Amino acid sequence: MDHFRTIEQYCKGIGISKPKHSEFDIRRFEINMKTVNLKQPPFRHEFYAIAIKVAGGGKAISGHHTDFPTGYTIFFNSPYQILSWDILPDWEGFYIIFNQDFISRSSVFNNILNRFPFLKIEKDIPLEIGQKQVDEVLAIYESIYEEYHSNHKDKFQIIESQVLLLLNYIKRYFKNTNTTLDVPEEIRKTDLKILGRFQTLIETSFFQDIDTNFDSKLHSTSFYADILNVHPNHLNTVIKQITGQTAKQLIQNHVINLAKSRLINTQLSVKEIAYSLHYESPNNFSSFFKKMTGKTPNYYRKESNI
Repeated sequence: MDHFRTIEQYCKGIGISKPKHSEFDIRRFEINMKTVNLKQPPFRHEFYAIAIKVAGGGKAISGHHTDFPTGYTIFFNSPYQILSWDILPDWEGFYIIFNQDFISRSSVFNNILNRFPFLKIEKDIPLEIGQKQVDEVLAIYESIYEEYHSNHKDKFQIIESQVLLLLNYIKRYFKNTNTTLDVPEEIRKTDLKILGRFQTLIETSFFQDIDTNFDSKLHSTSFYADILNVHPNHLNTVIKQITGQTAKQLIQNHVINLAKSRLINTQLSVKEIAYSLHYESPNNFSSFFKKMTGKTPNYYRKESNI
C-alpha cells in the first residue's frame, strides 16, 4: 500500500500537478478531473483534508465511510486514514489539504483536534448540507483559492484565518443538524476507539502544568497502555494496523509538532520548551529534535523567523 508522506508525493501518486507550496494546497475537483487517477487503489497519507463535493459520480472510500450522502457533501480525510476511490470524471467542488507543519507554524490552530473533533480519524463523518450552506462554504473556498494563487507575501496569514472560518462554519453545521460526532456502535467496538482514545490522551497529557505534573513517562507507550487498560504490544499492534506507524512514532510526531509550534509562536527558551514537553534534560530534547528534523531547535527557530 502506498504511503504518501509529503503533499508533493500525494499529488504525484494520484496523477495531478505539483503543489505550489509544501505545507498547504487547494484544488478544484474540476481541474483535477483532467489528469487524476479515476481508479485509485488504497493508500495512506499524513495530512488533513477538508472537501466539499457538489457533484460527481462513482464511489469513494474514506476510512470506514463507504457510503457518502447523495447530496452536497462536506467530507474529511485524516492522517493515516486508508483512502481509495473509483469515480467518474464529473466531480465538482474544492478541497484543501495541509500538513502538521502548517498547523505548527500557525498561532490560531492550537488544540485543533479538540476544537474541531470532525478532523479526528474516528469522528470524520461526511456531512450533507443544504444550498445555503453550500453557498457559504464555496465562498470561503473561492477566497482561499484566490489568495493561494496570489503573490501577496502575507497570504498565508489570510489563508489561516479563512481556514479557521471554514472550520467554525462546519462546526456550526454539525450542531445545527444535530449530527452526532460519535461513531456508530459497530465502529465504536473496533480498534478505532482505541486509536481515538490514544490520540486524545497524547494531546491532553502534554497540556499538564509542568511545575506540578512533570512526568517523563508521557513519552512511553506503556504509560498510555496502562491508562487504556491494554498491553503495550496490543496497543502498538492496533496503532500500526490503522496508521502504518507505531504508537511510539505517533507520540514522537505529536511532541515534535508541539516543539515546532512553541519555537515559532512563543518566546520560550529552548530549555523552557524542553521542560514543558516533559524532558528531564534540555540536551535530550535538543538531540531528539535534531534527530527528527535534522536541525537544532535554535536553528529551526531562526530559519522559521526569517
